[in-house]
This record gives sequence, structure tokens and C-alpha cells, in this order.
Amino acid sequence: MNGRKDRILELLTKEKRINVNALSNLLGVSQVTIRKDLDSLEQTGMVKREHGFAILASENDILGRLAYHHEIKKQIALKAAELVDDNETIMIESGSCCAILAQVLCEKKKGLSIITNSAFIADYIRSYTDFEIVLLGGIYQHDSQAIVGPMVRLCCENFWVDKYFIGLDGYSPKIGFTNRDQLRAQAVRDMAHQAEHIIVVTESEKFNKPSNVPLNITNKVSFVITDKNMPADIHSQLAENNIVVEYCE
Repeated sequence: MNGRKDRILELLTKEKRINVNALSNLLGVSQVTIRKDLDSLEQTGMVKREHGFAILASENDILGRLAYHHEIKKQIALKAAELVDDNETIMIESGSCCAILAQVLCEKKKGLSIITNSAFIADYIRSYTDFEIVLLGGIYQHDSQAIVGPMVRLCCENFWVDKYFIGLDGYSPKIGFTNRDQLRAQAVRDMAHQAEHIIVVTESEKFNKPSNVPLNITNKVSFVITDKNMPADIHSQLAENNIVVEYCE
């Protein structure tokens, strides 16, 4: 995705709905160019068109979340990709930041094997050929396009990886990393049993709004990769738990 499309997504993240003429003026390009960009974004499902306006897709599904803070997530993904070697086998959990990471890895690395419980990620990177993807079995969730349930644990017990990348829905100083869905939270825990290091990839704003389902994996997390707006007290607390915090550019 080019920088102008990322800028369109950032503007829509703030405004939710923008006139096409206004986008043209804000970005300094012709309306024809803007319409081509919007056509491309509409094909991804992240943006909708309506009577001369561009509208951000719903944040309640994976495509909507993918558009939300897309450029920040892309920078986080680029930083996280530095931890992965060519020909490595890794695990990636479902989620928008994780989906962008998977795409970046397929663009930057060679010979990867990616184990995931995300049907969305498996489809999102299917056009890349120099990698192997292992989709864990279980119950399919329509909104998140994640695979959940007890079969996830049974399937992932056949693997052991050095690195497991996860996203977050929130964080609480009292209960640590959190999710808003019990089944997805359990899938994270089950996959975490099969990894040496857990690496959290998420925007810093998640550290300001806890969700209601604790992941109970704080003692296993090795790295948090986020943007530079993480609150200083949260950074200090994570460091006290021997978690390395790294910031994207």
C-alpha cells in the first residue's frame, strides 16, 4: 500500500467520512487519482464509497480494524519483522496488527513457515508463494475470522516455535494484557504454551483501555513492540516484569 493510501486511511480513522473533493484538496492530487485510490481501498473492504464520500469500514470486523491506524500498525510490523530470520517457523495470532505483520514478513523474508489460528491471515497473504502457512483447526468465528475452541490447543501441540506474535485489545496495570473475547483469549493462551518467546505487537493506545478478559501471560511475554506514545508508567511496569519495550519509527 502506498503512502497516499495510508494517509487516506489515517484521515478516515479520524473523520470516519470524508468528501472526495476534500480528500483531493488535502492530499494535493486530482480527484481522478483519489478515486483510483478509493477504488483500490474499496476492493480490500477497508473503505466504502457513498454519494461522493469515502467512509471507513466498520471497526467491528477485521477489515475495519485493519484500516484503523493502518500506518502505525505498518511501522510496528516493520519493527517486529526485524526479529524474524529467513526460513524460520513462527506463530502469529489473529488480529489486524498481526495480519499486517504477516504481510510484511512475506514481503521481507524468505522461506518462512507461519502457524496461525487466523483464517483471515491465511487468505490475506495467499498471493505470496515463498512461504508455508499452517492453519490451526477449530471453530470459525465470523466477525474476527479467527479459529477458536479446544481443537486449537490439540493442533498447536504438534509444534514448538521460538517466537509467537500476538495483538491486544487492552492492558490493565492490575491484570496485565487483556482481550475482549473469551474464546480468542483462550486460543492465545493455548498457542502460548508452544512458544519460547511471546512478542506483543500493538498500538500504544491499547495501553490506555483495558478489556475484560485477562490473557494471564504476562510472565511469558518477552517483547512489546509499539509506537512512542506508550505511557511512561506502563513502560516502567513492563520493564519491572523483564519485558523489553521497543518503539517503531
